[in-house]
Amino acid sequence: MIPSPSHTLFPIRPGSRFTSLLLTLLFCAFSATAAPKKILLIAGSRSHGAGEHEFRAGCLLLQSCLKAARGVVVEVATNGWPSSDSAFDGVSAVVIYSDGGSGHPAIQPERLKKLRELMSRGVGLGCAHYAVEAPKGELGDAFLDWIGGYFEMFWSVNPHWTARFGDLPKHEILRGVKPFQINDEWYYHMRFRPEMKGVTPLLSALPPAETLNRPDGPHSGNPAVRAAIAKGEPQPLMWCVSRADGGRGFGFTGGHFHKNWQDENFRKVVLNAILWIAKAKVPKLGVESHLAPGEIDWRLDAKP
Repeated sequence: MIPSPSHTLFPIRPGSRFTSLLLTLLFCAFSATAAPKKILLIAGSRSHGAGEHEFRAGCLLLQSCLKAARGVVVEVATNGWPSSDSAFDGVSAVVIYSDGGSGHPAIQPERLKKLRELMSRGVGLGCAHYAVEAPKGELGDAFLDWIGGYFEMFWSVNPHWTARFGDLPKHEILRGVKPFQINDEWYYHMRFRPEMKGVTPLLSALPPAETLNRPDGPHSGNPAVRAAIAKGEPQPLMWCVSRADGGRGFGFTGGHFHKNWQDENFRKVVLNAILWIAKAKVPKLGVESHLAPGEIDWRLDAKP
C-alpha cells in the first residue's frame, strides 16, 4: 500500500526548515538547467574606409567579449541581415550595428514585419551608431516605440567631437562604468518620444559650439539644434527604454571608429546594455572583458 503523505518518512510542512531547503535545491536545479538567453547581433555590410564602420569586426568583438557572460549565447549575422529567419528563433534580444537612413537593413517591408512580430513578443532591441538613423515615417515611428528615439534628418546632427561623460546616473547598464571621454562621431539632438516619456538618458554631454560650424543640412545643422546648444542643453548620446510590451531597448550613437572598442568603459556600457535588453543579469561591476594584444584589429574587413 502506498503510504499517505501523513505517513511519509520526511513529512513536508509549510515553513519548515526541510521545506525551505527543498525549495532552494529545486530552484538551484532549475537555474542550472535553464536554457541560456539567445542574443543576435546583426552586422551591416561593408561601409566607409578602413577602421570606420567596421560592423562585422565590431559585432564579432562584442560576441567574443560576451563569451564569459553567464546565461547567454550570442550569435552574429553578417552582411546586413540573417540569411534565414530561423536565426530569430528563440531570440531574447536583437542588436543592429549597421548603416542607416534609406539604407537601413530593417527598412525592407518583410524585415520590418519580422521586427514587429519580435517586438510584440517582448524581444529586446538595440541600435548602434548609424543604425539609430531611420527615415521619418514608418521606421522612425517604430524606433520611437521600440528604442525610444532615433536620428531624424534635418533635426539631428552627426559631427565628430570628443564627448566627456562625468557624472553618470544609476542604472544597471552603467554598472562598473567610470567617467570617460572619447572622440567619435557622436550623433545628437535625437528625435525622442514626446517629453522623453519612458526614456532614460545614460550617456549625456554638452557638445561644443564648433560641432555646428557646418551650414544647415540634413545631417549638419538646423535652427532647433543651434538653439538647444546655445541654451546649454546636455544631449543624450545613449539611452534606454522599458517598453509597454514588456521588451527593452537602447540606442547608442557612438561606434564610428573601430579603435574606440579598445576603451574599457566605451566597450562595457554597450556590453551591459546588450545583456540588459535580453533581460540577462548584468554583473555588479558590469561585463568584464579583456582584449588580447592586437585583438582589436582581428577580423577587419578588407577595405581601401
